[in-house]
Amino acid sequence: MKLSEFRRACAEEFGADYAGVLIRDHWLAALGGTPAEALERGVAAREVWDALCADLQVPPERRYGRGLREPQE
Repeated sequence: MKLSEFRRACAEEFGADYAGVLIRDHWLAALGGTPAEALERGVAAREVWDALCADLQVPPERRYGRGLREPQE
């Protein structure tokens, strides 16, 4: 997952306004910081997305990210 895909998935899942707040302020215990801090430390966008989805209880069927390409099988 590219950073642009991560941001788009967050905006589509949580709403454009709230996504920015989540990325900047939401504490992810699994990553030891906020999504923004994790990304700055070099954590992969997919890992941050997965941690955010798990923490906010996004159903598994939406964890690939709305509006993104379907995963290749």
